[in-house]
Amino acid sequence: MTDLLTVRGLRKSFGDLQVLRDISFDVPAGTVTAVIGSSGSGKTTMLRTLNALDRADAGVIDIGSVSVDFAQPVDRATLARFRAQSGMVFQSHNLFPHRTVLQNVIEGPVIVQKRPKAEAIEDAKVLLEQVGLGEKADQYPYQLSGGQQQRVGIARALALRPTLMLFDEPTSALDPELVGDVLRVIKDLAADGWTMVIVTHEIRFAQQVADQVLFIDGGVVLESGPPAQVLGEPSHARTRQFLQRILDPI
Repeated sequence: MTDLLTVRGLRKSFGDLQVLRDISFDVPAGTVTAVIGSSGSGKTTMLRTLNALDRADAGVIDIGSVSVDFAQPVDRATLARFRAQSGMVFQSHNLFPHRTVLQNVIEGPVIVQKRPKAEAIEDAKVLLEQVGLGEKADQYPYQLSGGQQQRVGIARALALRPTLMLFDEPTSALDPELVGDVLRVIKDLAADGWTMVIVTHEIRFAQQVADQVLFIDGGVVLESGPPAQVLGEPSHARTRQFLQRILDPI
């Protein structure tokens, strides 16, 4: 299976704080990678470097045909091609409140990618149906639940036609009863063969959907492998401690 994403020697500091120390991993095309770890472990920063929302200080990231060595100067054209490879879904949906659902979804394709508006609208309608919100196209974000807004956020990322989907704890800001609808959409994307990297605290969801799990601790990948191994029979004491606290917090 060909790797869509390869990461080698990723490092990132904020001032004197070294957040990513030496991150390396591969993501085969058509697979789901779940990233777990405690708050402050570096997992969200790592995800953001994959889209250059946070520019890594060093390390090589290959996504599809685009390769960037962040230890070297990167020109704007290369950085734009790199960012175009992935779509990001954030913890908070970040929708434009003064625009309808449909207008939110077509914003990127029309404004950023300069695609014809009619084509973007047709694509958006298909994507909204895909995430179960076809009838909400003309509504505004304030008229939607948090879970519905997050599903619009997923459709908006898909509308950019990325090769890689990135999710930063997509259910962490939702009420518990709304989590299932969002997770079902992500499961459907996995079944459709999307390549995804998902930072999540939903351990059982990771067990069901992920092809591999990365446990990040102290800015390094402390353990990685299939869910049955990392989540079921972890080899590292720190991984076992983390999972015990998550799954049996009392």
